[in-house]
Amino acid sequence: MKEISTVAQLREAVADAKKAGATVGLVPTMGALHAGHVSLIERARRECDFVVVSVFVNPTQFNNPDDLRTYPRTLEADCEKLTAAGVDVAFVPSVEEIYPEPDTRVFDLGPVAEVMEGAMRPGHFNGVAQIVSKLFSYVHPDRAYFGEKDYQQIAVIRRMVELEGFKLEIVPCPIKRHDDGLAMSSRNVRLSAEQRAQAPAIHRILAQSVEDAVECHDINALQQRVVEAINAVDGMEVEYYQIVDALTLQPVAAWDGRHPLVGCVTVWMGDVRLIDNIKYPKA
Repeated sequence: MKEISTVAQLREAVADAKKAGATVGLVPTMGALHAGHVSLIERARRECDFVVVSVFVNPTQFNNPDDLRTYPRTLEADCEKLTAAGVDVAFVPSVEEIYPEPDTRVFDLGPVAEVMEGAMRPGHFNGVAQIVSKLFSYVHPDRAYFGEKDYQQIAVIRRMVELEGFKLEIVPCPIKRHDDGLAMSSRNVRLSAEQRAQAPAIHRILAQSVEDAVECHDINALQQRVVEAINAVDGMEVEYYQIVDALTLQPVAAWDGRHPLVGCVTVWMGDVRLIDNIKYPKA
Protein backbone atom coordinates (compact mmCIF):
# COMPACT_ATOMS: atom_id res chain seq x y z
CA MET A 1 0.00 0.00 0.00
CA LYS A 2 1.19 3.51 -0.82
CA GLU A 3 0.62 6.15 1.85
CA ILE A 4 0.29 9.49 0.06
CA SER A 5 -0.07 12.93 1.60
CA THR A 6 -0.19 15.31 -1.36
CA VAL A 7 -2.77 15.90 -4.06
CA ALA A 8 -0.08 15.78 -6.75
CA GLN A 9 1.08 12.33 -5.64
CA LEU A 10 -2.52 11.12 -5.50
CA ARG A 11 -3.31 12.34 -9.00
CA GLU A 12 -0.16 10.65 -10.32
CA ALA A 13 -0.91 7.31 -8.67
CA VAL A 14 -4.49 7.28 -9.98
CA ALA A 15 -3.39 8.34 -13.46
CA ASP A 16 -0.92 5.45 -13.60
CA ALA A 17 -3.66 3.00 -12.58
CA LYS A 18 -6.07 4.35 -15.19
CA LYS A 19 -3.42 4.16 -17.90
CA ALA A 20 -3.18 0.46 -17.07
CA GLY A 21 -6.94 0.13 -17.60
CA ALA A 22 -7.92 -0.11 -13.93
CA THR A 23 -11.33 0.80 -12.60
CA VAL A 24 -10.95 3.04 -9.56
CA GLY A 25 -12.92 2.89 -6.31
CA LEU A 26 -12.83 5.58 -3.63
CA VAL A 27 -13.77 5.20 0.04
CA PRO A 28 -13.76 8.59 1.79
CA THR A 29 -13.30 8.34 5.58
CA MET A 30 -12.43 10.49 8.55
CA GLY A 31 -10.31 7.74 10.06
CA ALA A 32 -10.74 5.97 13.41
CA LEU A 33 -11.51 3.01 11.19
CA HIS A 34 -13.67 0.08 12.31
CA ALA A 35 -15.28 -2.97 10.73
CA GLY A 36 -17.92 -0.77 9.08
CA HIS A 37 -15.25 1.05 7.11
CA VAL A 38 -13.54 -2.23 6.30
CA SER A 39 -16.81 -3.57 4.84
CA LEU A 40 -16.88 -0.61 2.44
CA ILE A 41 -13.29 -1.26 1.45
CA GLU A 42 -13.96 -4.96 0.92
CA ARG A 43 -16.82 -4.15 -1.42
CA ALA A 44 -14.68 -1.65 -3.30
CA ARG A 45 -11.94 -4.26 -3.54
CA ARG A 46 -14.42 -6.75 -5.06
CA GLU A 47 -15.81 -4.30 -7.59
CA CYS A 48 -12.77 -2.22 -8.57
CA ASP A 49 -9.20 -2.87 -9.69
CA PHE A 50 -7.64 0.01 -7.76
CA VAL A 51 -8.87 1.24 -4.38
CA VAL A 52 -8.14 4.61 -2.80
CA VAL A 53 -9.11 5.35 0.81
CA SER A 54 -8.88 8.88 2.16
CA VAL A 55 -8.27 9.48 5.86
CA PHE A 56 -9.01 13.10 6.66
CA VAL A 57 -10.90 14.75 9.52
CA ASN A 58 -12.56 17.51 7.54
CA PRO A 59 -12.87 20.70 9.61
CA THR A 60 -15.43 22.42 7.38
CA GLN A 61 -18.18 19.90 8.18
CA PHE A 62 -17.96 20.38 11.96
CA ASN A 63 -20.32 23.06 13.23
CA ASN A 64 -19.26 22.24 16.82
CA PRO A 65 -15.58 23.00 17.57
CA ASP A 66 -15.59 20.59 20.53
CA ASP A 67 -16.74 17.76 18.28
CA LEU A 68 -13.85 18.47 15.91
CA ARG A 69 -11.39 18.61 18.80
CA THR A 70 -12.54 15.32 20.36
CA TYR A 71 -13.02 13.36 17.14
CA PRO A 72 -10.81 10.25 17.48
CA ARG A 73 -7.61 10.21 15.45
CA THR A 74 -5.82 6.86 15.11
CA LEU A 75 -3.75 7.13 11.94
CA GLU A 76 -1.19 4.42 12.73
CA ALA A 77 -3.88 1.85 13.51
CA ASP A 78 -5.88 3.02 10.49
CA CYS A 79 -2.98 2.39 8.12
CA GLU A 80 -2.52 -1.10 9.54
CA LYS A 81 -6.18 -1.86 8.81
CA LEU A 82 -5.92 -0.40 5.31
CA THR A 83 -2.85 -2.48 4.52
CA ALA A 84 -4.58 -5.63 5.77
CA ALA A 85 -7.65 -4.82 3.65
CA GLY A 86 -5.59 -4.63 0.46
CA VAL A 87 -5.95 -0.91 -0.22
CA ASP A 88 -3.76 0.41 -3.02
CA VAL A 89 -3.47 4.02 -1.86
CA ALA A 90 -4.13 5.63 1.50
CA PHE A 91 -4.52 9.39 1.04
CA VAL A 92 -3.66 11.05 4.36
CA PRO A 93 -3.35 14.80 3.69
CA SER A 94 -2.93 17.68 6.10
CA VAL A 95 -5.58 20.38 6.45
CA GLU A 96 -3.21 22.76 4.67
CA GLU A 97 -2.93 20.38 1.69
CA ILE A 98 -6.71 20.23 1.24
CA TYR A 99 -7.42 23.86 2.13
CA PRO A 100 -4.40 25.98 1.14
CA GLU A 101 -6.92 28.80 1.26
CA PRO A 102 -10.48 28.91 2.68
CA ASP A 103 -13.09 27.08 0.63
CA THR A 104 -15.85 29.64 0.15
CA ARG A 105 -18.02 27.54 -2.15
CA VAL A 106 -21.69 27.32 -1.22
CA PHE A 107 -23.64 24.45 -2.77
CA ASP A 108 -27.32 24.59 -3.64
CA LEU A 109 -28.07 21.23 -2.06
CA GLY A 110 -31.83 21.70 -1.94
CA PRO A 111 -34.47 20.09 0.30
CA VAL A 112 -32.49 16.91 1.08
CA ALA A 113 -29.99 19.03 3.03
CA GLU A 114 -32.53 21.19 4.86
CA VAL A 115 -34.14 18.58 7.14
CA MET A 116 -32.84 16.52 10.09
CA GLU A 117 -29.02 16.88 10.20
CA GLY A 118 -29.22 19.90 7.94
CA ALA A 119 -31.56 21.66 10.35
CA MET A 120 -29.61 20.65 13.47
CA ARG A 121 -26.10 21.26 12.13
CA PRO A 122 -26.07 24.41 9.98
CA GLY A 123 -23.28 24.33 7.43
CA HIS A 124 -22.48 20.65 8.01
CA PHE A 125 -23.61 19.38 4.63
CA ASN A 126 -21.99 22.24 2.76
CA GLY A 127 -18.72 21.17 4.39
CA VAL A 128 -19.38 17.57 3.34
CA ALA A 129 -19.99 18.72 -0.23
CA GLN A 130 -16.76 20.73 -0.15
CA ILE A 131 -14.52 17.85 0.87
CA VAL A 132 -16.21 15.11 -1.17
CA SER A 133 -16.20 17.26 -4.31
CA LYS A 134 -12.48 17.88 -3.78
CA LEU A 135 -11.80 14.16 -3.40
CA PHE A 136 -13.83 13.37 -6.51
CA SER A 137 -11.91 16.00 -8.49
CA TYR A 138 -8.56 14.53 -7.35
CA VAL A 139 -9.43 10.87 -8.01
CA HIS A 140 -12.23 10.89 -10.61
CA PRO A 141 -13.28 7.45 -9.35
CA ASP A 142 -15.56 5.09 -11.22
CA ARG A 143 -17.33 4.30 -7.97
CA ALA A 144 -17.41 5.85 -4.49
CA TYR A 145 -18.58 3.94 -1.43
CA PHE A 146 -20.54 5.32 1.53
CA GLY A 147 -22.17 3.68 4.53
CA GLU A 148 -25.93 3.94 4.97
CA LYS A 149 -25.58 4.88 8.63
CA ASP A 150 -25.15 8.38 7.19
CA TYR A 151 -28.30 7.94 5.10
CA GLN A 152 -28.97 11.63 4.57
CA GLN A 153 -25.36 12.29 3.66
CA ILE A 154 -25.65 9.91 0.71
CA ALA A 155 -28.63 11.88 -0.63
CA VAL A 156 -26.67 15.10 -0.23
CA ILE A 157 -23.66 13.68 -2.06
CA ARG A 158 -25.88 12.51 -4.92
CA ARG A 159 -27.19 16.07 -5.19
CA MET A 160 -23.65 17.47 -5.19
CA VAL A 161 -22.66 15.01 -7.94
CA GLU A 162 -25.62 16.22 -9.99
CA LEU A 163 -24.66 19.86 -9.46
CA GLU A 164 -20.98 19.38 -10.28
CA GLY A 165 -21.47 16.95 -13.15
CA PHE A 166 -19.20 14.21 -11.83
CA LYS A 167 -19.41 10.94 -13.77
CA LEU A 168 -19.31 8.14 -11.23
CA GLU A 169 -21.50 5.65 -9.38
CA ILE A 170 -22.38 6.33 -5.73
CA VAL A 171 -22.55 2.96 -3.98
CA PRO A 172 -24.53 2.91 -0.70
CA CYS A 173 -23.52 0.06 1.62
CA PRO A 174 -25.57 -1.48 4.46
CA ILE A 175 -25.06 -0.40 8.06
CA LYS A 176 -22.53 -2.60 9.85
CA ARG A 177 -23.61 -3.40 13.39
CA HIS A 178 -22.08 -4.95 16.46
CA ASP A 179 -23.56 -8.27 17.57
CA ASP A 180 -25.84 -6.41 20.00
CA GLY A 181 -27.24 -4.19 17.23
CA LEU A 182 -25.40 -0.93 17.87
CA ALA A 183 -24.41 0.75 14.61
CA MET A 184 -20.64 0.88 14.29
CA SER A 185 -19.31 4.41 14.65
CA SER A 186 -15.97 6.03 15.35
CA ARG A 187 -17.70 7.91 18.16
CA ASN A 188 -18.59 4.70 20.01
CA VAL A 189 -15.12 4.65 21.59
CA ARG A 190 -16.11 7.75 23.57
CA LEU A 191 -18.96 5.94 25.33
CA SER A 192 -18.43 4.86 28.92
CA ALA A 193 -18.89 1.17 29.74
CA GLU A 194 -22.35 1.92 31.13
CA GLN A 195 -23.34 3.98 28.08
CA ARG A 196 -22.03 1.30 25.72
CA ALA A 197 -24.20 -1.29 27.47
CA GLN A 198 -27.29 0.93 27.04
CA ALA A 199 -26.64 2.09 23.47
CA PRO A 200 -28.00 -1.01 21.65
CA ALA A 201 -31.48 0.00 22.85
CA ILE A 202 -31.55 2.54 20.01
CA HIS A 203 -31.62 -0.14 17.32
CA ARG A 204 -33.96 -2.41 19.29
CA ILE A 205 -36.52 0.38 19.57
CA LEU A 206 -36.18 1.32 15.90
CA ALA A 207 -36.64 -2.31 14.85
CA GLN A 208 -39.74 -2.60 17.03
CA SER A 209 -41.19 0.49 15.35
CA VAL A 210 -41.04 -1.28 11.98
CA GLU A 211 -43.19 -4.07 13.41
CA ASP A 212 -45.55 -1.48 14.92
CA ALA A 213 -45.85 0.25 11.55
CA VAL A 214 -47.66 -2.76 10.13
CA GLU A 215 -50.63 -1.92 12.34
CA CYS A 216 -50.17 1.82 12.84
CA HIS A 217 -49.73 3.95 9.73
CA ASP A 218 -49.96 7.18 11.74
CA ILE A 219 -46.45 8.55 11.28
CA ASN A 220 -46.67 11.14 14.05
CA ALA A 221 -47.78 8.48 16.51
CA LEU A 222 -44.95 6.17 15.46
CA GLN A 223 -42.40 8.94 15.82
CA GLN A 224 -43.68 9.88 19.25
CA ARG A 225 -43.61 6.25 20.37
CA VAL A 226 -39.95 5.90 19.34
CA VAL A 227 -38.92 9.17 21.00
CA GLU A 228 -40.64 8.25 24.26
CA ALA A 229 -39.14 4.76 24.28
CA ILE A 230 -35.58 5.98 23.70
CA ASN A 231 -35.90 8.84 26.19
CA ALA A 232 -37.09 6.31 28.77
CA VAL A 233 -33.68 4.61 28.64
CA ASP A 234 -31.42 6.01 31.33
CA GLY A 235 -28.91 8.51 29.95
CA MET A 236 -30.46 8.88 26.49
CA GLU A 237 -31.99 12.00 24.99
CA VAL A 238 -33.40 12.12 21.46
CA GLU A 239 -32.45 15.18 19.43
CA TYR A 240 -34.83 14.19 16.64
CA TYR A 241 -36.55 11.18 15.16
CA GLN A 242 -38.12 11.68 11.76
CA ILE A 243 -39.73 9.20 9.42
CA VAL A 244 -39.26 10.48 5.88
CA ASP A 245 -39.66 9.46 2.27
CA ALA A 246 -36.71 7.19 1.46
CA LEU A 247 -35.90 9.08 -1.75
CA THR A 248 -36.75 12.72 -1.11
CA LEU A 249 -36.07 12.68 2.66
CA GLN A 250 -39.08 14.91 3.15
CA PRO A 251 -41.43 14.34 6.11
CA VAL A 252 -44.58 12.31 5.56
CA ALA A 253 -47.81 12.42 7.56
CA ALA A 254 -49.14 8.95 6.81
CA TRP A 255 -47.93 5.73 5.27
CA ASP A 256 -49.84 3.70 2.72
CA GLY A 257 -47.50 0.75 3.09
CA ARG A 258 -46.47 0.96 -0.57
CA HIS A 259 -43.76 3.61 -0.58
CA PRO A 260 -40.48 2.92 1.26
CA LEU A 261 -39.70 5.19 4.19
CA VAL A 262 -36.69 5.61 6.42
CA GLY A 263 -36.64 6.63 10.07
CA CYS A 264 -33.58 8.68 11.08
CA VAL A 265 -32.62 9.29 14.70
CA THR A 266 -30.01 11.24 16.62
CA VAL A 267 -29.49 10.41 20.28
CA TRP A 268 -27.30 12.13 22.83
CA MET A 269 -25.59 9.98 25.44
CA GLY A 270 -23.83 12.48 27.62
CA ASP A 271 -21.69 14.49 25.19
CA VAL A 272 -21.63 11.72 22.55
CA ARG A 273 -23.98 12.14 19.61
CA LEU A 274 -25.06 8.88 17.97
CA ILE A 275 -27.01 8.52 14.72
CA ASP A 276 -28.86 5.54 13.31
CA ASN A 277 -31.70 4.77 10.93
CA ILE A 278 -34.15 2.05 10.00
CA LYS A 279 -35.95 1.30 6.77
CA TYR A 280 -39.73 0.88 6.62
CA PRO A 281 -39.97 -1.41 3.59
CA LYS A 282 -43.05 -1.34 1.45
CA ALA A 283 -45.49 -4.11 2.19
